[in-house]
Amino acid sequence: MNANLNIRTDKEVKENAEKIFSELGMSMTTAINLFLRQSIRFGGIPFELRVTPNAETLAAIEEGRIIARDESVKGYTDMESLIEALES
Repeated sequence: MNANLNIRTDKEVKENAEKIFSELGMSMTTAINLFLRQSIRFGGIPFELRVTPNAETLAAIEEGRIIARDESVKGYTDMESLIEALES
């Protein structure tokens, strides 16, 4: 049994993807079906997804690393102790 799938994408994205798929000898439909089947086999997106952190996020990560190395900063080994400290 077949089912229709309607998607919206930027015209330029569609055209560039169609060129690539054509060079590979497949249609957009074949390429989308390939992606869907690989997603099922992989149990998720079949390639790595990354977000490149911006300057603010990178600064926060570095601040966290500095705090983690600072022996004068109190740490907690369990959630109960952390909650107790936050509530006091």
